[in-house]
Amino acid sequence: MSGTLNKVMLIGHLGDEVKMHYFEGGGCVGRFPLATNETYTSKQTNERVTNTEWHNIVLRNKAAEICEKYLSKGDKVYIEGRLKTRKWQDDSGNDRYSTEIQATDFTFLTTKKESGGVAPTDAVQKPVVTKTETQIEPKGNDDLPF
Repeated sequence: MSGTLNKVMLIGHLGDEVKMHYFEGGGCVGRFPLATNETYTSKQTNERVTNTEWHNIVLRNKAAEICEKYLSKGDKVYIEGRLKTRKWQDDSGNDRYSTEIQATDFTFLTTKKESGGVAPTDAVQKPVVTKTETQIEPKGNDDLPF
């Protein structure tokens, strides 16, 4: 096989609300931290140990707006995308790096309505949304804003 692959698949919980940044040209970027957990039993103490890994998720334009509308802190989401490392210099002139997940697909596993304690019979059907670089396709909810 020739070529390379840069693909990330995560299922985790939002660590904060989606933070939006709007540009003059009409585009926008949404960012949020995503927590994934690994749990195992320690052989020395026989206790369950949970390690949490934090990921910086970045979405663009319509995908960011959809996530801002439907997701909130604590919600569970599936994210698919690619790794992107940014480099910049801090105030002291030191090189700094940040690795982010540039999301290309996502699926809501819980939403604001569900995590807010709404009974399942009263809840809006949870949207399952897939977003690729060229299209956004709703599945299961006609109330989505596109």
